[in-house]
Amino acid sequence: MKLFCAIKFFSGTKFGTFCLTKMDALDSVFDPLRDFAKDSVRLVKRCHKPDRKEFTKVATRTAIGFVVMGFVGFFVKLIFIPINNIIVGAS
Repeated sequence: MKLFCAIKFFSGTKFGTFCLTKMDALDSVFDPLRDFAKDSVRLVKRCHKPDRKEFTKVATRTAIGFVVMGFVGFFVKLIFIPINNIIVGAS
């Protein structure tokens, strides 16, 4: 069986080596993936479909956000058009 060896810091000035088997190396790769899958399944189980009231509240607030951001962009553009014309027209 092939061993993978690495240096590990044990105490203030002493170093030691520890060896990992192929299975330990594979586990170190697949353990985070397994944990991510487990957490994802737990998240999906906790999620629920919104009822009509919750959906309309979220949709209304999203629409208001779009409108506000549109007006902000419009007014910024409205302010910078004359400034740009003054700068470009001056040369």
